[in-house]
Amino acid sequence: MTRPTPRHICIGAILPAAFFFVTSIVHSQDAPKPKLNPEAALGAPGATMLDEIVVEGRMESLVGTAQSATQGTVGQTELSRRPIARPGEVLETIPGLIITQHAGGGKANQYFLRGFNLDHGTDFSASLDGVPLNLSTHAHGQGYLDLNFLIPELIQGVDFVKGPYYAEFGNHSTVGAAKLRYFDELPQGLALATAGTDNYYRVVYANTFRLKTGARLTLGIEGVHDDGAWDTPLDYYRGNLVAKYAMGDASNGWSLSAMGYYGDWTSTDQVPQRAIDRGDITRFGTLDSSTGGDTYRYSLSGEWHRKDEHSATRASLYTYAYGLDLFSNFTGFFDQERGDGFEQFDRRWVAGFDLAHTRFHGLGSLRSETTLGLQTRSDTIRVGLYQTENRNRFYTVRTDDVWELSLSPWIENTTWWAPKFRTVAGLRGDYFHFDDSDSSLAANEGTKDAFMANPKLSLIFGPWANTELYLQAGTGMHSNDTRGVVSRIDPVSGDRVQAASPLTRSYGAEVGIRTEAVAGLRSTVSLWYLESDDETVFVGDAGTTEPSGRKGQRYGVELTNFYDVTPWLTIDADFALSRGRFADTRPEGQRIPDAIQATFAGGISLHEGGWQASVRARYFGPRDLIEDGSEKSASSFIVNAQVGYKWGDGWSVAAECLNLFDQHSKDQEYYYPSRLRGEPEGPDDGGYNDHHVHAAEPRQFRFTVSKTF
Repeated sequence: MTRPTPRHICIGAILPAAFFFVTSIVHSQDAPKPKLNPEAALGAPGATMLDEIVVEGRMESLVGTAQSATQGTVGQTELSRRPIARPGEVLETIPGLIITQHAGGGKANQYFLRGFNLDHGTDFSASLDGVPLNLSTHAHGQGYLDLNFLIPELIQGVDFVKGPYYAEFGNHSTVGAAKLRYFDELPQGLALATAGTDNYYRVVYANTFRLKTGARLTLGIEGVHDDGAWDTPLDYYRGNLVAKYAMGDASNGWSLSAMGYYGDWTSTDQVPQRAIDRGDITRFGTLDSSTGGDTYRYSLSGEWHRKDEHSATRASLYTYAYGLDLFSNFTGFFDQERGDGFEQFDRRWVAGFDLAHTRFHGLGSLRSETTLGLQTRSDTIRVGLYQTENRNRFYTVRTDDVWELSLSPWIENTTWWAPKFRTVAGLRGDYFHFDDSDSSLAANEGTKDAFMANPKLSLIFGPWANTELYLQAGTGMHSNDTRGVVSRIDPVSGDRVQAASPLTRSYGAEVGIRTEAVAGLRSTVSLWYLESDDETVFVGDAGTTEPSGRKGQRYGVELTNFYDVTPWLTIDADFALSRGRFADTRPEGQRIPDAIQATFAGGISLHEGGWQASVRARYFGPRDLIEDGSEKSASSFIVNAQVGYKWGDGWSVAAECLNLFDQHSKDQEYYYPSRLRGEPEGPDDGGYNDHHVHAAEPRQFRFTVSKTF
């Protein structure tokens, strides 16, 4: 196992100290804020810089404060009005984002946005209370983003952005990023119990205790069991524990958080369509009942923030231990005797910090503010890949001890040049150190260093009649798996391989409009373009994605609407269309496999007196499954509904129906070769190309009783 060296310790100790030293000097030299030209300040919200602006949901106005048309926030109110089948679906509140699952249980979801199959998080990042959640050099997929540890009732808000235009967001943020926030203090205590179809049970307790010191201690605990509709029961157990100690307020304060999560499950992976068609299995069946896994995450983090009329500073530090044992079988029985099962093993220790200092100042007579930030992170990883039979290892493909370090300074300036024009300009640098110090194949050991700088620029015009226009351009990046970055030999064939590029750059541009010209209606429209230096494609026999060596180009349009029709009726409707193609022309074709083309999400929510009811629909459009476009996935259309009533003394009951019309949809679909047990060898033993599908679960009912206090 890679162990911290004096160099690691030195980096970890000196950098935070140096940053605090510099910011303290800057703060001590802050001059009184210059008097602003009244015309320059006209229309600039919050020009005094004194009040904290807290936006809690889509019903709040972002005109005058947002940097783009596709930046937004979702609050607990909207989350509580949505039927949610699994924790990761809190991100489906982000317009255009689709969450699916190609296995089951505690495995990370798959994410689709802006023409990208983001796999398990490669180009979409998320954080919780300042702690980054994506995992690089992961056993199952680069940027692996597992959100099963979330307790939705504790989420105060989800702040999101799209595109590579924000200096604060770096690795895995090309397509978008989300910052989730847990409550420092719950509005009220909560106890609930849910029971549902297929042995679904869930209990939650959460409450905030005010201590004599003025501090708030928030505790949350969750337990879940679910068998699902699968022929081999999911038998998924999930346990979560959260403790958060907070002092101060939104302007000046700090908090400490401790979290623990453990999950264990038996999954049903995607299966060949021909096995269903010929009656070998049902659409909820499996070729290998030993697939599944277990995972854990235990974290400790702290944050501190301070703000006055001259400046604002925030800092967060975190560390967590993470583990995963994942057993999968995507190709069936090329090995007719033992099957094609494999285990992906991941153990890691993560530590890092995130610091930012903003100074509110003048640029001549103009209003301006500049933020200087520094982020660093260290992942010490033990990762392995094994061939298995009934979860027993019989061959080691490879094991690696990895240390991955990143150091990312960034700067961003916002200046109001005129009453109706402001700019946001940023520059971010990302340095990475990749170190594979102990590989099962010595030839694949090595180190590599890489650096990339990415500029960002946003031009914002308005508002006129509660309408703003945004123009944006910028570049972004994601890191690649350390094993691919330093490897020289294929561990299976023994052939020489070309090492992957350490960092993959992307380029983006966007034009958007945000309007609130109609009272109660908040609408946005955006036209966007994204180009990636190297696309990733799904490889069925490995059950993962690999670089294709081809540039990808995508563009599209998004339209969002959120309408408070009356105090008791809310309607939302979000549409997204996109097109993805490889930049070059090759005989196999130009289509990017699994590039999402069209999505729709919308709903109606009624909330009057003690009653609350909602109906939501989600359309997940067809995708090209191979480069020539000859094989396509099916589309899906799922409707969920809920209704509930709350009495004045805090008691409430609710009923949810997921997949209301019992659509026989597919949650995920791929096209690649496989072989069934007893099936003859395919051409040159290459198996048989087929659609491999993972069914969406059928109609489910869930009933909840809860008490607030």
